[in-house]
Amino acid sequence: MQKERESSASSEAKPLWKRMTWLVLIWSASVLVLGVVAWLLRQFMTAAGLTTP
Repeated sequence: MQKERESSASSEAKPLWKRMTWLVLIWSASVLVLGVVAWLLRQFMTAAGLTTP
């Protein structure tokens, strides 16, 4: 029974290009979100009067 699960799980593995595509998409989305958060923090800091001399 255990052997059947292992063989069926390995036969259902996604192709490498699909896994790499998901990896790149998730990485790109996280970089974009981080950029937006940094921009928003900068906007709030500027509105609060925190600027560089």
